[in-house]
Amino acid sequence: MSLSFEKRKKKILEYVSKEGKVEVTVLADEFNVSAETIRRDLERLDNDGKLKKVYGGAVKVRADSSELPFEQKTLINAAQKAAIGKYAAAMINYGDTVMLGNGTTMLEVIRNLGDRSDVTIVTNSAPAMLLAMEVFPGRIIFTGGELNKHQKTTSGPLSELMLDQLRVNKTFLSAGGLSLKDGVTDYELSEATISRKMIERADETIFLADSSKFGKATFAKICSLDDVYSIVTDRECPEEWQKNLNERDIEIFIADKED
Repeated sequence: MSLSFEKRKKKILEYVSKEGKVEVTVLADEFNVSAETIRRDLERLDNDGKLKKVYGGAVKVRADSSELPFEQKTLINAAQKAAIGKYAAAMINYGDTVMLGNGTTMLEVIRNLGDRSDVTIVTNSAPAMLLAMEVFPGRIIFTGGELNKHQKTTSGPLSELMLDQLRVNKTFLSAGGLSLKDGVTDYELSEATISRKMIERADETIFLADSSKFGKATFAKICSLDDVYSIVTDRECPEEWQKNLNERDIEIFIADKED
């Protein structure tokens, strides 16, 4: 007996997330339905923005190259980001020096470091620096460089030069997307470059990614999944992704939302 559309939909999206594309003939054989049924399925998923229908099949939707302004991003998945930030803050040990990359989740990390005068924060995020000035009692180092007014971060040769002078215990990074094919990506080349430099200058890097980031690829590559060792995410992270990460020996930490 053939699967219902909802069950086919789940499988199709899993295949697209993992492989980047699907073929009508392969899916028709897999689900024991006609090629026309699969074409209708792909058209429905295309209309919903889940994938892009092409001749003979479908491909993964490429993320838009433009990123929402920082203020708007703070409103998206706020509860998940709060849980992830709290979990990440608990991973910081006594006396640690840490780098915090761009992204709104970094604000949630800082909000949970209000009693940690023993910690040093290095960041290229102006909102993170300003919040830390208000609530964080430890040492704060802000990297200079060219200011991105849209995302309120600094980047460029001056930022890289400063980061080259520092060595930290941990780097915490956000990402625009995580994809099996494209790895960890960001929206802007300059931000991806700074993220790679922060990875280079840390003993350990932990990625902070809410569940909406999985199966998504944005413009600029930070690193491949083979270079990732730890990810903190939320309870809504797809089971298929948890399985994929475990198979790659990537340690995944699940942060629960507070009631």
